[in-house]
Amino acid sequence: MADLSVSLFLLALFVLLSEVTRRTATKLFAKSDFCIYLVEIISTFQLCACTHELKLLGEVGRIEPQIGLTLTYLISVVHAVTFHGAIGNPSGALEHVYRKSLTGKSALARIACQFFGAVVARSVIPYVWALGLSDLHLRHKLFGFKCISPINATLPKAAAVELACAFAVQTAVTHMQSLDEKYRAHAVAAVITALVYAGGSVTGAVFNPALAYSTQFPCSGHTFAEYSFVYWLGPVLGVTISLLLFDKVIPILSGKSYYQKDLEFPFFEAKKTL
Repeated sequence: MADLSVSLFLLALFVLLSEVTRRTATKLFAKSDFCIYLVEIISTFQLCACTHELKLLGEVGRIEPQIGLTLTYLISVVHAVTFHGAIGNPSGALEHVYRKSLTGKSALARIACQFFGAVVARSVIPYVWALGLSDLHLRHKLFGFKCISPINATLPKAAAVELACAFAVQTAVTHMQSLDEKYRAHAVAAVITALVYAGGSVTGAVFNPALAYSTQFPCSGHTFAEYSFVYWLGPVLGVTISLLLFDKVIPILSGKSYYQKDLEFPFFEAKKTL
């Protein structure tokens, strides 16, 4: 319980510091296009930093599955309501290009910001753990902050799991456009939590290329190319299939479109906590 309390404190601290920084950046650069890129970096940092701590709780702390899933749900909701328009996911940025709500240049800039935020989180979090605020952090420090690949299947199966998770989240977002934003956040968070429960034991259920680069790529057990195949290609294909299915195939067959241009919801992801 002491380890869990410290981790909860850190999660709240990451969110609070990120929110203060976001609001400050928004005020200082309100009239500049630079603001959206700062918000993207800060929000992706928040996502990755929180996920690193949740990952540590699940894989090293061995918290009970019920607690892990509850934290996954809650932090997913928090990310959704605090991102302030940030996308936080390269697949989401590519979707915006497809929707023509972002230019290719702007999307590439956002993706660069997302990976920058992911790298910063990956670099900063070991220094936080090195403070030894809990026994869990001390144990992790003792082993050099090392992690082992969470992929527990063949690469094609692992990529298929990431593809299916990304497809499910994208489909959920597409079909929940009519919901009020505050309810939509909880609904999508519930979907993410269910996917983490279903696919977490196979790949960690990340379905976000930037998040995976921060939390999974440093782990031993697989090469950069293998991680890219699972955590980059899988999610991008999952989102692409969902878009084509519900924007092209089904509308042709039914004469209806599920997409609305006023959709404003960040395509965020959660991470395995079990």
